[in-house]
Amino acid sequence: MKKQISNAPSEALKKKAIAVTDALKVQYPEALCSLEWQKGEEWQLLVMGRLSAQCTDAKVNIVCRELFKTFPTAEALARGELEQIEQIIRPCGLYRTKAQSIKECCRLLVEKYGGVIPNDMDELLSMPGIGRKIANLLLGDIYGLPGIVADTHCIRICGRLGFYPSDKKDPLLTEKVMSALVAPDEQSDFCHRMVLFGREYCRSQSPRCAECPLSSLCDESFRQYTTKTQNKF
Repeated sequence: MKKQISNAPSEALKKKAIAVTDALKVQYPEALCSLEWQKGEEWQLLVMGRLSAQCTDAKVNIVCRELFKTFPTAEALARGELEQIEQIIRPCGLYRTKAQSIKECCRLLVEKYGGVIPNDMDELLSMPGIGRKIANLLLGDIYGLPGIVADTHCIRICGRLGFYPSDKKDPLLTEKVMSALVAPDEQSDFCHRMVLFGREYCRSQSPRCAECPLSSLCDESFRQYTTKTQNKF
């Protein structure tokens, strides 16, 4: 019989979420976005979020230095030659699809929204290539609105911590469960800290469990598994 996930979080999970949030604050006081966009140029975050699909943030940052130098405004990118955009963003992978969508997003941003990123989830989801992960990132970083950015780090770590079964690699499940557990005004920073923590400690391969500052909060079965795995080498 499959284990059912309750819609209402237990008190134990609520307490754990608070403890994890507090511990991450201590470890990473500055909850910095890993995408290096310029404040006041919110369109850049929209573009970078789209380019980050199946690509590291570090690579996106490097590529976008040239992209934003060549196309310094959303209007310039909207009017840019598709082939030139493709060549610049090629290192990010899926460059043809991404070039088309960021060009169209910038066109819509300029023509439909007057250059202002929409502060509405449905409006953002109507833009090419924009899913809930990017939409929540935009709403949180630009407008301070609550939303769980269910990227690979957040999905992996929250499963390992025992907020849901660790084999459930479902972004919507992560967003739903963690939205109910993390305080609304903490959600954006929580997700940024998850990325930092995932890179430093809770890596996909060879997690640093023995040194992990959240080890006391980690799901016991996962800690036992990783300990046994590490002892084989």
